[in-house]
Amino acid sequence: MKRPLQVTLLVLSGLGLLHASLFTDLSLRFVKEGMRPMLVASGVLLLVLGVAEAWSSQKPGSGDTADSHGQDQDHGHGHGHDHSTVPRIAWLLFLPALSLLFYAPPALGAYTAAREAPKAVTEQRYFDPLPTTSPIPLTLTQFTSRVQQDHKRDIGGRSVRMTGFVTPDKGADGWYLTRIIFTCCAADAQSVKVRIHGAAALPADTWVTVTGTWHPGGTLGTSSAPAALDARTVKKVAKPVNAYTDALPLF
Repeated sequence: MKRPLQVTLLVLSGLGLLHASLFTDLSLRFVKEGMRPMLVASGVLLLVLGVAEAWSSQKPGSGDTADSHGQDQDHGHGHGHDHSTVPRIAWLLFLPALSLLFYAPPALGAYTAAREAPKAVTEQRYFDPLPTTSPIPLTLTQFTSRVQQDHKRDIGGRSVRMTGFVTPDKGADGWYLTRIIFTCCAADAQSVKVRIHGAAALPADTWVTVTGTWHPGGTLGTSSAPAALDARTVKKVAKPVNAYTDALPLF
């Protein structure tokens, strides 16, 4: 690849990373928030490399002139190959760089969650007493753990409040309140889902806060108990900036 194109690719990639991680929240669709500083540093490094490459190409005897001289020598030795043409595959490198600047890929949501099994919650043996407040604000993971692992069964009959997005479940009773969680990045995304009974489903990917009580089934405090809620209220809320965590409900 000729130097002007190398410089352009480095600069575009650097600007794309900075646009996604420093000037917008687009990077949160790809990686956890804690990785933002590394993306910013990478964007700065690419810009520096691009500037350095452009500066060095201005020196006498550098750049395409030197390349042409080397090519003449090669031809003189009978190789007969033309290295001045950019390989077609190299142009594909510009697509991800341009997409970071001009095209925001769709966020993971109900389409992804509907096609995978819920994330298994970490085994927990001890649970702190539930607060006396009502409804109790919980994450979807906390609710699932209480329902399936708390042998004291404190969650039974208590009103809880959780926030997530709607994942329809066609042909079944109810729908899912869902969160998608990044362990590191979008490639390892997993979903946590709680089935909602007693309330009509809003359109897919609508963010809602649901208040209700555990929907009885199986044996509470064991893995046979479903992570399910009898909804009392369903309220639309704004999508959080950092949507790929299992956070406490929005107020």
